[in-house]
Amino acid sequence: MSQSAMSASAIEQEIDAARSRLETTVNELAYRAQPKVIVQRQVEDLKAKLVAATRTPEGGLRVERIGAAVAAVVGVAVVACLVRRRRRR
Repeated sequence: MSQSAMSASAIEQEIDAARSRLETTVNELAYRAQPKVIVQRQVEDLKAKLVAATRTPEGGLRVERIGAAVAAVVGVAVVACLVRRRRRR
């Protein structure tokens, strides 16, 4: 084989390798852009944040944070009930 034939062959191999890498990248991006995958990622992120907010690094419950959240929810519910009662009168 001549020098130019080897060079052309090497170039073709490089092009094929680049195409393969590009195809893999495009497929990965297409997968990540699917709405179901985006929602799944967001749910997993939310779960991780919830665990981080309600658990200590050792795995125990953070009772003070959970209690504060429950108190806030109860407070909002009481205010909503009071507002409804006033509107009915």
